[in-house]
Amino acid sequence: MLLVFCFLVSLGAYRLIDYFQSRNQNEVDINRKILRLSMSIDSLAQALAARDRYINDMKLVMLGETLYTDNKKATDNSASTNRIDMQEVAKIDPADSAFRYQFEMETSANRIVRNNADAQLKSFVFFPPLKGVLLGKFEPQRQHYGVDIVARKNEPIKAIAKGTVIISSWTQDSGYTIGIQHKNHLVSFYKHNSVLLRKAGETVRAGDIIAIIGNSGELTDGPHLHFELWYNGSPVNPEQYISF
Repeated sequence: MLLVFCFLVSLGAYRLIDYFQSRNQNEVDINRKILRLSMSIDSLAQALAARDRYINDMKLVMLGETLYTDNKKATDNSASTNRIDMQEVAKIDPADSAFRYQFEMETSANRIVRNNADAQLKSFVFFPPLKGVLLGKFEPQRQHYGVDIVARKNEPIKAIAKGTVIISSWTQDSGYTIGIQHKNHLVSFYKHNSVLLRKAGETVRAGDIIAIIGNSGELTDGPHLHFELWYNGSPVNPEQYISF
């Protein structure tokens, strides 16, 4: 009888242990699912924010406006980041550590994407939009997102690659402006023209004449072409990929 009692007690103890082990495992699984869901939501929010920035930047460029950055705010944020208390870091919850690790991985991935984008752009063969003297350099810190090329009067402006005209109109700052959407999220803009020879919606090939050099718009001080090249919603230096 005693043996039977001991057996039942042992069986109950094993079942109790199994119960708590199963419960702990379920909690771990739930926490993992919550973490994955949180990461997915965070990634989606970042993707939506990047899309909104891209659309807003394209609207500003099409309107001939500039993109503004708060350098002081960026500096203040950088300074505050450098004052992190390492003891507080040690208290970070494991879930927060996982988020930080995910962020670091995404930052590293973005750096790889930028390097791949640069390599991809350098693999393209672009047609020079205009042969002339390069005077204005690409200086994004001064809100100058392209290059300025001076040439003879009535020189034709040409498309750098095949694409579709997405804007062909006059803006107060940039004058007669034409923009072309190319493949692989690449957009080119040609500003301050005297005449536009293509309309929005038309397809052009590399080397097609799309405008005539001019001096239109308020943000100009003489006949020239202001040329911009945008990739994935960000301006890039045209000199790195095109021989003017």
